[in-house]
Amino acid sequence: MKPQSAILDARSVPISISLAVTTSYSSAIVSSVQSASLTIEPSVTGSVNTALPSGHDTGLPFNTTDISTPVGSLAPATTTLNPGPIRATAATSANVFVTIATDAPPAQIQSRSDHPVAQLGITNQTGPVETNKFYANFFLGGQSNAAWTHPYSVSWSKGTGNALSWGLAVSHIERSQLAWASGDPPEYFVNPTGLQSIILSAAELGSSTTLTTDTLEAFSVNVNLAPSRGADPLISFSLVQGMGFVTGLYNGATPYVESGIFFRTLTYVGQVNYVTYKYRIVLEDSTNWLLYATPTGSLGAPPFTLQNSTLIEGPADFHGTIQVAKNPANTSGEASYDASAGSYAVTATISGSIDNGSGSYTLAWTKAGIQNQTLIMFGLSHHVESFDSTTSGGLTDIELETTTKGMAKAVGRDQFTMVESNLPSDIGFAPWMPGINGASGSQGNTLPSAAISAINSAGAVELNEDMNAQTNLNSMYYSGKALAKFAGIIYTVNDLGSNSALAAAGLTKLKDSFNVFVNNTQPYPLVYDAVWKGAVSSGTYIAGDSGIDFGNTYYNDHHFHYSYFVWAAAVIGYLDPTWLTEGTNRAWVNMLVRDYANPSTEDPYFPLSRSFDWYHGHSWAKGLFESSDGKDEESSSEDAFSSYAIKMWGKVTGDPNMEARGNLQLAVHARSLKNYFLLESTNAVQPAKFSPNKVTGILFENKVDHTTYFGTNMEYIQGIHMIPLNPSSAYTRTPNFVKEEWNMHFANGVADSVQGGWKGILYANLAIIDPVTSYNFFADEDFSSSFLDGGASRTWYLAYAAGLGGV
Repeated sequence: MKPQSAILDARSVPISISLAVTTSYSSAIVSSVQSASLTIEPSVTGSVNTALPSGHDTGLPFNTTDISTPVGSLAPATTTLNPGPIRATAATSANVFVTIATDAPPAQIQSRSDHPVAQLGITNQTGPVETNKFYANFFLGGQSNAAWTHPYSVSWSKGTGNALSWGLAVSHIERSQLAWASGDPPEYFVNPTGLQSIILSAAELGSSTTLTTDTLEAFSVNVNLAPSRGADPLISFSLVQGMGFVTGLYNGATPYVESGIFFRTLTYVGQVNYVTYKYRIVLEDSTNWLLYATPTGSLGAPPFTLQNSTLIEGPADFHGTIQVAKNPANTSGEASYDASAGSYAVTATISGSIDNGSGSYTLAWTKAGIQNQTLIMFGLSHHVESFDSTTSGGLTDIELETTTKGMAKAVGRDQFTMVESNLPSDIGFAPWMPGINGASGSQGNTLPSAAISAINSAGAVELNEDMNAQTNLNSMYYSGKALAKFAGIIYTVNDLGSNSALAAAGLTKLKDSFNVFVNNTQPYPLVYDAVWKGAVSSGTYIAGDSGIDFGNTYYNDHHFHYSYFVWAAAVIGYLDPTWLTEGTNRAWVNMLVRDYANPSTEDPYFPLSRSFDWYHGHSWAKGLFESSDGKDEESSSEDAFSSYAIKMWGKVTGDPNMEARGNLQLAVHARSLKNYFLLESTNAVQPAKFSPNKVTGILFENKVDHTTYFGTNMEYIQGIHMIPLNPSSAYTRTPNFVKEEWNMHFANGVADSVQGGWKGILYANLAIIDPVTSYNFFADEDFSSSFLDGGASRTWYLAYAAGLGGV
């Protein structure tokens, strides 16, 4: 046998990996098959929460304050604009995930160390802490809600359930267990929680047990269970998105493997490699699980004894790993798990490259345990359909349902590489339409005279509105939307309306309004939170309400809020390149990008990719609020806009790596939205009876609810996945999807009965499939400005529809 210190790697938690051999287990004490007597029936239904969680402002996604009708039109300036080039000035790096900056935020952003949410149980973490990742429930509230690694979820038992355990519970839900709303189609489906299939615990853990976390990174976290506060952990878990095994690292404890579903049989199988031993477990729900024990400091098979229907007891003073996995694939699945047993992922890195219009990105895992065993990791649907040939060659027969992302497939690889060959590189500021039958898309930047006249007429009026009143608000979200609205008008009249003098007059006003935020003199200035490390609204500090500005202070929705500022700044920088070199303009905007989309762990001020989840392919909006159904994302369109904003800011500022990341991220967005959020009739990922809803509404880690946080009107639920209509909309919202959605929910006069700004949103979205009807709606001489929301303009909607062929 090889020396164990040579084949098992240490890791950051205090686990004794390299030990002298002090124990020899006798195989004679390991019974081949053990059975338990069932005295009570297990509960296999769990609990279901159909309510929406707290922590979200329930206001509409746009400012509904009446906009005063201006008197007359804005007078053109006596000067014209000289826009800069919007093309890369240098080649991209081999890995486009490089730092934007590493310096502190601009001096006008005050630093505070008194964030209202304390870091509960977080240890040994000096750098930025991820706030919007899958494991946040472990450091929030009661620490009892689950984390979803997919396909498993894990939770701290805390003395609950049939087993009354204090260990880490592992759950996997089949689609047959979903709870459904009534109706056709049903409003929601929910995965039950509280089902403890397997629990990794120890005899020494009881009511004094504490849970701590360390090494909180973008794709992983270490969770530690200690018998009492201040004691060394007895069990630690490396939780990594997509992990094939749930792995417990034991440090001198007596393993308790428990179940709330109850054990039927435990079978010792034998040795699978030079240090790992295998058991088969059958639960009372007839599911099959595997247990692998890899001891250190001992020889022979560690004995595990089925004491009763809820408890399997291991040897005292056990050092090493215990891994469990559900096996739906019989002998072939078992062989795939065997080939990986003893190894496990501890962290992950992201890298990406661009080459001739095609992009790829790689998730690579750092491996611990037996180094010559290949990892087994689960890929989601959008991964699998974009795997490169090397990654797809590792696919196994193991498939397990996820809670809200369809079927996950197990892959025997230490890294995944995904390819995106249809990058949106040609999308700019102008209206854009996809090509037909795979052809390249095209920009609608040459408009007929009738459209130009209508655009200039509308633009002159809208630019004469009180810009400061609409932008200098106590909400970063509403302010950003209004700034982006006026930026869009100014771009439109300049580039599409050929009216540079009018654009110049509008740009002067926009710069003044934007400058309020760069100077940090808005009603709720931004502060730099030195606890979690990010740029947040001071609203909650001042007013004491965690829901102010949709929970911005608690890191909710940063990609929504800040992307509007980033895009508006891109327009300003394009129309007047000198603005980019003035004061802290560029540094302030870069701060916002770093906050929600920092590409590098080398930035000491912001965590890596706070909002966008490179494993899931979209962002999570929920910040520092515990939730029984995990993180969630409502507006898929604003999420995609946040990637588009990064792309355009990178393009205007001559940062080729930022532009490339924006293109790549937007491509991944388009793929994941098609799989999980925007449900065409051909969608095979989400349950078939839910798909007629056409959008997911709010997609949680544990449920999908066709609703919104602010109301149940159909135009709300569908429209929140439309706003803001922008050049990338037709890239992420395919014409076929838009057609199906319109016919399902808004055809035959339904859209005409909608009131307020939602009506304008619906008709702007219609331009993707019927630009003529869309253009005629906005060009009608009886058009009412009440059909525009606080972030939209008639000027841009006219240009958008015209650019897609509406005239």
